[in-house]
Amino acid sequence: MTAVGLVQMRASERPDENLMRAVDGIREAARQGARIVCTQELFRSRYFCQTEDPVHFGLAEPVPGPTSEALAKVASDSGVTIVASLFERRAEGLYHNTAVGIDPDGMLVGRYRKMHVPDDPLYYEKFYFAPGDQGFQAFPAGDAKVGTLVCWDQWFPEAARLTALAGAQILFYPTAIGWQFDEAEEVDAAQHDAWETIQRAHAIANGVFVVAVNRVGCEGGIRFWGQSFVVDPFGRVLARAPADEEAVLVVECDLDRIERVRRDWPFLRDLRIDAYADLTRRFRD
Repeated sequence: MTAVGLVQMRASERPDENLMRAVDGIREAARQGARIVCTQELFRSRYFCQTEDPVHFGLAEPVPGPTSEALAKVASDSGVTIVASLFERRAEGLYHNTAVGIDPDGMLVGRYRKMHVPDDPLYYEKFYFAPGDQGFQAFPAGDAKVGTLVCWDQWFPEAARLTALAGAQILFYPTAIGWQFDEAEEVDAAQHDAWETIQRAHAIANGVFVVAVNRVGCEGGIRFWGQSFVVDPFGRVLARAPADEEAVLVVECDLDRIERVRRDWPFLRDLRIDAYADLTRRFRD
C-alpha cells in the first residue's frame, strides 16, 4: 500500500510565493501520510505559455538548481518522494518542460522531459520548450515504481503504454488544463469528460494507477478546471479534488491490485508486439 499526495493550487505572479505554498502543500500531504507527492505542471509560476514572450525564459533554471534543491530539503525533512514539474534551463537557449523525482534522501532519482509539446491557442509551448529526448522512464519511489508524463502527454496512449512497460506502477501527470473560451456548458462538460476519460483508459489498458494533478483558478484566458484525481488499475476514480478550490488530496493505492487486475484482464500478455511496426509511422498513406 502506497499513499500518494496531490497538491492542487492557484498560482500567483510571485514565483517564490508559489514555491512556498507548494512546499506547504507537500508538507501537509506528508502529515496526512503521503509517501509520494506530486505538484501541478509548472507550479512555480502562472501558466506563461499563453503568449510568446522571451521575458518568460527568465523563469527557467537548471536542474539541479534553486527550486529542486528547495524541494530536496522538503523531501528529506518530510520523508517523501516528490514529483515536481519545472521549467528546466538545460543549456544556453535550450529549455524543457521537465518533471523530476526527488527521493526522501533529497537525491534526484528521475528526470522526464515532456515529449509531446503543444502549439495551440493559449498553449504556445513550442516557443519555450524543446521536446524531450530521454524517452519514457520509470524510477523507484519507496515501495512503488513510478513514471512521470506531463499534461499534453496524457492524450497519447503510446506514452502511457511505454512508461508502463518501463515498469511504472503509478503514472503521474502534472497538468495545466482548463477552458479557454466562453462556450456552452455542455461543451465545457464534454471537454473535461474527455480529459478524465482518456486517463482512466490509460489506467485500464495498462493495469496501473493514474494520478493527474491540475491547477485551479483563472489565469489570463484560461479557467483551469482543477479536479485533480486518482484512478485505480481498472479506471475507477478513487478521489477527485474540487473544480474551483485549492486542495491537498492523499489517496491510498493498493499496489497488489495491479497483479490482480492484470491476471483478470491480461492485456500485456496478449500484446501483438509482432504486429505494431506501423506505429513508428505518422500515417499509413
